Amino acid sequence: MAQTEAIIATLKRTLRASGLTYADVARGLGMSEANVKRLFASERFSLARIEQICQLMQMDLSELFQRYESSRSRITRLSEEQERELVADPLLLMIAVFVQNHLGYDDIIGRYNISERDCIRCLAKLDRLHVIDLLPNNRIKLRIDERFSWIPGADRTLFRARGPAAVSARGLSPQRRYPAVLHRHAQRAFAPADRPPAGGAGP
Repeated sequence: MAQTEAIIATLKRTLRASGLTYADVARGLGMSEANVKRLFASERFSLARIEQICQLMQMDLSELFQRYESSRSRITRLSEEQERELVADPLLLMIAVFVQNHLGYDDIIGRYNISERDCIRCLAKLDRLHVIDLLPNNRIKLRIDERFSWIPGADRTLFRARGPAAVSARGLSPQRRYPAVLHRHAQRAFAPADRPPAGGAGP
């Protein structure tokens, strides 16, 4: 998981900042320096082992996690490269909007005609794009800020590429318009065939 890798990266940075070497850690843990190097290379740490290393740096485990949290940047706007990757994959784009609207994994596969495999693929891609943290048991933690907005003009560009002109979003602010429109489009595009989409009208 990307979250585990990020915590270990924080541990490595903190270790360097403290002035401790792998040799110092080896002596403190009663291990060989070669084994310590393999441990850091594999990134397979038990929580108890991480806590022992924190103690060598004279810090609490909670302080390490605080440093990890403070190092995480929350996205207020996607880069052009991130936007292009989303546009290139319509399903990825849809799921990005679903998670922005606080839908979880079970919500997405339960409400829409999206397979578990496709959903996990897209969530893993959003994790790599740093839009979310994909946690154990497919739990989702958003990395986009509450003030998140699309790149100026991107909402119109993306909507022309993927969204139906018949769907409107009058009365919404510019930064909210595109996600709301796309979310309504997704409800229609991916709703199971045996039931109408949420908010959809009957014949």
